[in-house]
Amino acid sequence: MTNQSASSTTDHATERKLRRKVIALSIAAALGGFLFGFDSSVINGAVKAIEEDFDLGSLPLLSGFTVASALLGCAIGAYFAGRLADRIGRIPVMLIGAGLFLVSSIGSGFAFAVWDLIAWRVIGGLGIGIASVIAPAYIAEIAPKAVRGALGSLQQLAITLGIFAALLSDTLLQGAAGGPNEPLWFGQDAWRWMFIVCAIPAIVYGVLAWRLPESPRYLAGKGRKEEARKVIASVAPADEVDGALEEIEKSLREDKENARTASLRGKMFGLLPVVWVGILLSMFQQLVGINVIFYYSTSLWSSVGFDTSNSGTSFTISVVTSIINVLVTFVAIFFVDKVGRRPLLLTGSAGMAVSLGVMALAFSQAVVTDGAPQLPGAWGPIALVGANLFVIFFGATWGPIVWVLLGEIFPNRIRGKALGIAAAAQWLTNFAITETFPALSSFSLAFTYGLYTFFALVSFFFVFFAVPETKGRSLESMDSLKVVRKGSKQAVDAPQ
Repeated sequence: MTNQSASSTTDHATERKLRRKVIALSIAAALGGFLFGFDSSVINGAVKAIEEDFDLGSLPLLSGFTVASALLGCAIGAYFAGRLADRIGRIPVMLIGAGLFLVSSIGSGFAFAVWDLIAWRVIGGLGIGIASVIAPAYIAEIAPKAVRGALGSLQQLAITLGIFAALLSDTLLQGAAGGPNEPLWFGQDAWRWMFIVCAIPAIVYGVLAWRLPESPRYLAGKGRKEEARKVIASVAPADEVDGALEEIEKSLREDKENARTASLRGKMFGLLPVVWVGILLSMFQQLVGINVIFYYSTSLWSSVGFDTSNSGTSFTISVVTSIINVLVTFVAIFFVDKVGRRPLLLTGSAGMAVSLGVMALAFSQAVVTDGAPQLPGAWGPIALVGANLFVIFFGATWGPIVWVLLGEIFPNRIRGKALGIAAAAQWLTNFAITETFPALSSFSLAFTYGLYTFFALVSFFFVFFAVPETKGRSLESMDSLKVVRKGSKQAVDAPQ
């Protein structure tokens, strides 16, 4: 009994050690999301100063394009990242992404014209796009299936932490200089230092990526079986190593035999149905308008009665929203491997549709004062509550779960290419929402939020009818996914 007890204690200790190791690896890989969150928010503190320095006050479209230009680079980087990772490995591609973002940070800080700044922003976008694809793919390939969903959710957590860190950084730099367009260190304006400090997370990401082990699936595919075994052994119990490696090798053999089917082409508008599922997941994540809350929140806050001319007030509001976004991500991390992906997405779609609908209704009651919409009476607080409920439902479901699913749902033979296309679609949709909101909001905020409500509602039916459950399945078994609807005894083959 004593020997058995000691053995059991040792086994549990070993399992905890392995679990800590895989969590550490996943956190390091997910730091690419931190870069995106940091970059997407850091420019918001600099945009007014950029407009002044580069005389963009009369060119609102060019100013908006400067903000959104990085997203075009993200789309390009995401599109090619999977293909590149299949050729040279996951870790080298992570290092390329970190290098691009580092160069972009310094270049943006010393930009001498708006076209120069846009070019550096696009280069940084390439790095972010690469990181956004490689992180979920790497985590999915190295994490045990029992905790793969929770670890995949770290990507979104990293994004939310990056947003918060950027807001804090911008405020500290602006406060130290007395304004974003005031000189700080070495005579450079504070807004330039906002970009330059982006080099710090880029360097940290690069150093951590350098120390990560390569994906066992990539190693096995290149004939480096013993190296693959060592990586699996570092994150899985000893009695599971051989089985996991055999499963990977079997999958690779099948992929080789089915090489002719590795194309993304299919009969549904030129692509395989499962590729469309990934694309639409990515698009719906952005079509609900989440980035409007973080990119263009000033019009919302002023409409509900806050004085946004006061930078301290604006920062406080933005920080509260970003902290909510961070905290609710832990809901997904806790529940994704317990209740599954589909229930969380369905709950999120319903919650977002209701909260966005409340915002649309509130803004339909707005009265125009001095050319700006104002919400009378209780409609202001109602809109504010609706906005924060929207962030809660998104942050706990669609924000992290889409990244989890993109790393899981595609068959192994097309995962790299398909993930790249789906992520590119996400960035392009983000760009479209970012660019169109100023025009839509000037037309009607009620219509704008009503449009986002419509997309949230459609996303519910899309998930119900087309998105399969991946909880508890190995990556090598994804080819046989089925969509199982609650209350139905019949499983429906997932689109492949």
